Amino acid sequence: MDALKTTPVEDLAEDEAAAELARLAKAIAHHDRRYYQEDAPEIDDAAYDELRRRNSAIEARFPHLIRADSPSQRIGAPPVAAFGKVRHAVPMLSLDNAFDEEEVAEFVRRIRRFLNLGEDAALDFVAEPKIDGLSATLRYERGVLVQGATRGDGSEGEDVTANLKTLQDVPLQLDGDAPAVLEVRGEVYMEHEAFAALNQARSQAGEAVFANPRNAAAGSLRQLDPSITAKRPLRFFAYSWGEAEPKVTGTYGGFLERLRGLGFRTNPQTRHGSSVDDLVAYHAELGHHRADLGYDIDGVVYKLDRIDLQERLGFVGRAPRWAIAHKFAAEQAETTIEDIQIQVGRTGALTPVAHLKPVTVGGVVVARATLHNQDYIQEKDIRIGDTVVVQRAGDVIPQVVEVVAQLRPEGTVPFTFPDRCPVCGSQAVRPEGEAIRRCTGGLICPAQLVERLKHFVARDAFDIEGLGKLQIPQLHEAGLVESPADLFRLASEPDRKAKLLELPRWGAKKVENLLTAIEERRRIGLDRFVYALGIRFIGEVNAKLLARHYHDLDHFREAMAKVAEGDADARAELEAIDGVGPKLVEALAEFFAEAHNLDAVDDLLTYVTVVPVEAPKAQATSRLAGKTVVFTGTLEQMSRAEAKARAEQLGAKVTGSVSKSTDLVIVGADAGSKAKKAAELGVEVVDEAGWLALAKG
Repeated sequence: MDALKTTPVEDLAEDEAAAELARLAKAIAHHDRRYYQEDAPEIDDAAYDELRRRNSAIEARFPHLIRADSPSQRIGAPPVAAFGKVRHAVPMLSLDNAFDEEEVAEFVRRIRRFLNLGEDAALDFVAEPKIDGLSATLRYERGVLVQGATRGDGSEGEDVTANLKTLQDVPLQLDGDAPAVLEVRGEVYMEHEAFAALNQARSQAGEAVFANPRNAAAGSLRQLDPSITAKRPLRFFAYSWGEAEPKVTGTYGGFLERLRGLGFRTNPQTRHGSSVDDLVAYHAELGHHRADLGYDIDGVVYKLDRIDLQERLGFVGRAPRWAIAHKFAAEQAETTIEDIQIQVGRTGALTPVAHLKPVTVGGVVVARATLHNQDYIQEKDIRIGDTVVVQRAGDVIPQVVEVVAQLRPEGTVPFTFPDRCPVCGSQAVRPEGEAIRRCTGGLICPAQLVERLKHFVARDAFDIEGLGKLQIPQLHEAGLVESPADLFRLASEPDRKAKLLELPRWGAKKVENLLTAIEERRRIGLDRFVYALGIRFIGEVNAKLLARHYHDLDHFREAMAKVAEGDADARAELEAIDGVGPKLVEALAEFFAEAHNLDAVDDLLTYVTVVPVEAPKAQATSRLAGKTVVFTGTLEQMSRAEAKARAEQLGAKVTGSVSKSTDLVIVGADAGSKAKKAAELGVEVVDEAGWLALAKG
């Protein structure tokens, strides 16, 4: 590194101070990397400490010259009242999971089908450990870290810039020739030894200990006082990117090399593979050495190496088509069932839950486990008093795997599944062809109401911080919340606020934080709004499909009202949406045919503004922008799935059937009735060659 000036701090002119702070920031960052990441220090501790002391002295004399990449940021900025929100320029999506070799093989086959590739076509993958931590994104502009955020719901996270700056693995300024803009994504985690030491210190201080390293990492990163985060031993592995200028190209393996050149840590366990056998073998090898890594992982992530193929594959729902997480087998333990109770969900589903003698499974104490449904209990003959094997499916959801029959005590009796709702007493019926028994009480059933409200405030719905599985039942029992609109009345009606303050564990600060969180959710996107309504069969993916198709709430409600009334054209339009099936159509018709549902929506809309969904960004010159298109027949140059994805990228709506609202039909080989109907309606038709010309944009 360049030699630094030795002019006394008190004699430095302002321009000299600014220049030296720049050189100090670069020098200290270099020595931090040599020490923390490469384990190869170039200077002794005394010399390093002198660099930091000089930097602090110059900043104390010229506080207005403190740099964004200053080494002083490592010790934490002043505390904040609450985290701000960061809208991700490129969504931080999740991964689909595979649990065995066949699911990995199917993942590869899906890629080949989508890209229309034969079995002999080469496909290269990169496999890397799936770190069990907290996802974060770092935004660099002209090489300087300007913002850091959590993943949040994938679209919006929390601004934890000051906290992330305290991590030694996070460069404040990038090495080498940095791009104009680069968002680097990765995982914040805590190593086993550091976690044990932290918990020991907390225990000795009389503080609550963390359940596992992931919880410790998440709690440490989300401290309102960054100086606390600075004292926690957090690490960071970089593995992906968001917004980038210039665009990231080449291969994923090459991108990881560039990250290392810019000063990031990437996981040294990363491997390349060119077949399912390669990937599965790596998964098995890493599983054998999992305990030796020094940090928690819960599987392996496989990513297609070529970035141009990743772009062609795109995403489905919330997950990329070009990557998958191959999870490790769930850890198991034996315990006894002390009771079986029935839980009533928001759609009236009666779910049996085993109450267990607490047991540790995979580092987490498990006291309850799902028994799925009536058939599951009968097939396995699960009884109260049985010794059972319990596992955390995907290392998350506890479930009973099997009964240890030889340990069954005398006198146990088979479990009798109720035919009445245990909460409201309404009849519980099991529709033909379904495994689930459901309460018929609807919104008169308190359990369904409470579960619907829990769903309404959940992260992927209204995402109201401070409300969850404990608070919602408490507010309902107190008579404060009977409907979604009542949540917003908490913030607008003084009497409700006063009553809230009287409840146990609701101090003035907690109430103010809740009311602030509620106020922040008075504007919500159409997709989140539709999902929050809790209509059966509508998950996040279907909510997004509906929102993209109908665009705004007025059009959506008008169309659903017509579907509920039996309007054939409206129903045909709904059924034509690619991905919408008959069960979902029936559920929507039932919901919008009920007057009390419509009243609840109208009541809610007196407090909430629903924002139209953003249409996919289309190329300015695209002929398909805003058009409704249908594919029929077999395409030879690309798969149907890729063709649909490309049409949506160009701003089109892709539907499954031809109607008078269809603008274009793309006809491949062996086209059937859709081509005929297009001709009857006078809809424009193009062949595959015409489609390929349009697909170029």
